Amino acid sequence: MEQLYLAIPLAPLIGSIIAGLFGGTIGRRGAHTVTITGVAIAFALSLYAFKHHVLDGAPAYNETVYTWMVADGIRFEVGFLIDRLTVLMMGVVTFVSLMVHIYTIGYMADDEHNWPKDSLAGRNSYQRFFSYIALFTFSMLMLVMSNNFLQLFFGWEAVGLVSYLLIGFWSTRPTAIFANLKAFLVNRVGDFGFLLGIGAVLMYFGSLDYWDVFAAAPGATGLTMEIFDGHAWSVLTVICILLFVGAMGKSAQVPLHVWLPDSMEGPTPISALIHAATMVTAGIFMVARMSPLYELSEVALSLVMVIGAITALFMGFLGLVQHDIKRVIAYSTLSQLGYMTVALGASAYAAGIFHLMTHAFFKALLFLGAGSVIIAMHHDQDMRHMGGLRRYMPVTWITSLIGSLALIGTPFFAGYYSKDSIIMAVQQSQLAGSGFAYAAVLAGVFVTALYSFRMYFLVFHGEPRMDAHTREHLRESPWVVTLPLVLLAIPSIAAGYVMGPVLFGDYFAGAIRVLPEHDTLAALGEIYHGPVAFALHAVSSPVFYLALSGVVVAWYVYMKNPALADRAARAAGPIYRMLVNKYYVDELYQRLFAGGARGLGHALWNLGDRLFIDGFIVNGSARMVGWAAGIIRRVQTGYLYHYAFTMILGLLALLSWAVFLR
Repeated sequence: MEQLYLAIPLAPLIGSIIAGLFGGTIGRRGAHTVTITGVAIAFALSLYAFKHHVLDGAPAYNETVYTWMVADGIRFEVGFLIDRLTVLMMGVVTFVSLMVHIYTIGYMADDEHNWPKDSLAGRNSYQRFFSYIALFTFSMLMLVMSNNFLQLFFGWEAVGLVSYLLIGFWSTRPTAIFANLKAFLVNRVGDFGFLLGIGAVLMYFGSLDYWDVFAAAPGATGLTMEIFDGHAWSVLTVICILLFVGAMGKSAQVPLHVWLPDSMEGPTPISALIHAATMVTAGIFMVARMSPLYELSEVALSLVMVIGAITALFMGFLGLVQHDIKRVIAYSTLSQLGYMTVALGASAYAAGIFHLMTHAFFKALLFLGAGSVIIAMHHDQDMRHMGGLRRYMPVTWITSLIGSLALIGTPFFAGYYSKDSIIMAVQQSQLAGSGFAYAAVLAGVFVTALYSFRMYFLVFHGEPRMDAHTREHLRESPWVVTLPLVLLAIPSIAAGYVMGPVLFGDYFAGAIRVLPEHDTLAALGEIYHGPVAFALHAVSSPVFYLALSGVVVAWYVYMKNPALADRAARAAGPIYRMLVNKYYVDELYQRLFAGGARGLGHALWNLGDRLFIDGFIVNGSARMVGWAAGIIRRVQTGYLYHYAFTMILGLLALLSWAVFLR
C-alpha cells in the first residue's frame, strides 16, 4: 500500500509541474488535462484507501517514507499516517479539488481579459492557474497524510505559500497584491505560535512522531514551565495553546480572521478551494488530530471553545451588511469555521470533522454557484445589481438553493445533521465558557439563515436590477461550470445520512481520543435513532424555529418590503457603521501594527542610519580625518630647524618611554 499512498500526493504534484514548466508548450488543453488527470487519480486512489480502511477494516498505516536527517538522536522524516480520519480528509480534499478543477475550465476561459494588454504577467495565466491549484491540492494532501510534526509544518507552510500566489493571482490589481500580502503576514503571526508549539513538543517529548508524542502525553500532565517568573504553566496547556494559535491563523479565528474576506480578490475557483476543503480546514483537522493532547488540558479546550463561539456569532453579523456576493459567503465561512472550532473545544471532535466534511460540499457549491452568477453578470459581484436570475439560470438557481438550505441547517440536508450535532454537544459540555458558547451558536443559527437567504433572495428573486446590456446576455453557464454544481449538490443533501457511524459508532476509534468525562456526544448518541428520526426531532428544537425565523425575516425585508432594510440601517446608525467597517479591526491593525512598524522603521532610519551610521561612523570618520589632517598640516612649515626640533622631541619621548618601562 505504500506505493499507493505515495501516488496520491504525487499525482497532482506531477500535473502541477508539467502545467507550470511546460504550459507554453502543451497549451491550455494540455494544462487542464494533465492537472485534472492528476487530481482524478488522487481522488480514485483516496476512495480505494477509504474502502481499505473503513469498509475492509484495515488497521492504521504509520510508516516512514523517507528519512531526511538524524540529529542528536532526533529523526526528521517524511511519513504517512493513514487512518479513518485521514482517508475522510483525503476524500473530501480530492473530490472538492476535482470539482474546482473542472469548473475552472469554464470560469478561466476568458482570463486574458483580466490582464492589461501590455502585461507579460498574463502570458500563459490559464496554465499557471491550473498549476497552482494542483500544487495546492498536493500541499493539503501532504498535510493531512503526515505522521509527524515536521511534515505537518511543511504542508502547513506550503498551503500558505500557494494561497499567497493564488489570492494575488491577478497581480496587476493593487487590491489583489494587498490581499495576498495581508493573508501571508497574518498567517505568519499564527505560524509563529505554531512553530513555538512544535518546538515545545520536541523539547519536552524528544520526538516529532505523532504516536510517540501521544503515547508519552499522559505522563507529562504534571510537567510545568515558567513563562514568567513565579507563574507555573502546564506544559501540555502551553503546547496546546501555541498549536491553536497556528490554527487561529489558518482557520481564520478571531482575532486572526482579517485575511479571509480579502482573499476574495483571487479568482472564484480558488475562493472555493481555500474556503471549502483546504487551507481554512487545516487548523480544524490539526486540532482534531491532536485530540490526545487537548483532552489533557481543559484550559486549552475552554479557550478553543470561546474563540470559536466569538467567531461563529460576530463574523455572522458581518455577513448581514455585505453587498459583494463572494464576501457574504466568505463571512459565512468564518462563521461556520467558528462552529467547527466550538465543537473541538467541547471535545466533540467527530462533530467538528463531520461539519468540516458537509461544509466542504455545500460551501464549495455556494462559491461555485456565485462564480456562475458572476460569469453571467459579466463579473459584476454587487448583489444590488442582480435579481430575478432564477428564470435565466435554472441550474445555478436550484443548486444554490440546495447549498443555502444545507448551510442554514434545514432538516434532511447535510448541514442540519452536522450543525445540530455541534449545538447539542456544546449544550452538554461542562467546561468553562460552555454557556456562552451555547448561546452564541444558538443565536448564530438565526443570523446564518438571515444573511444566507438575504443573498438568495437578492440574487435569484425579485425584479432584475442589472443594466439592459447585461440583462440581454443573461444565460446559464456552460456545462463545465454547471456539472460541478450538480455533483456538489448531491452530497450537500445526502452526506448527513452517514451521521450515525461517524458520530456514534467506532469510525474514529484510534484516530480521535476523548476522555469519558468530556464525551459530550455520548448523550446525543442515546437519543439518535437514525437520520430520519433525527431530522423529525427538529420540530421540538429551538434551532429549527430560529432558522425558520431567519428565512421569514429575510423574505419579508428583502422581498415584501425592500425599503425596510435601508430604514433599519439608518436607524441602527453607529452599529451599522461598525458592522460595515468590520468592527474597525482592520483599521486597528493598520494603525497599530502596520503603522507602528512603519513608525519604528522611520525612527530606526533617522536614528540608526542617518544619525549613527551616516552621521557618526561614515561622515564622522571623514570629519575626524579632516580635523586631524588640518592640525598636522600646520606642522609642515618648510623650515629645517622646525623638523629637527620635532625629531628631538620625538627622540626624547621614546627615551622617556624606554626608561619608564625599565
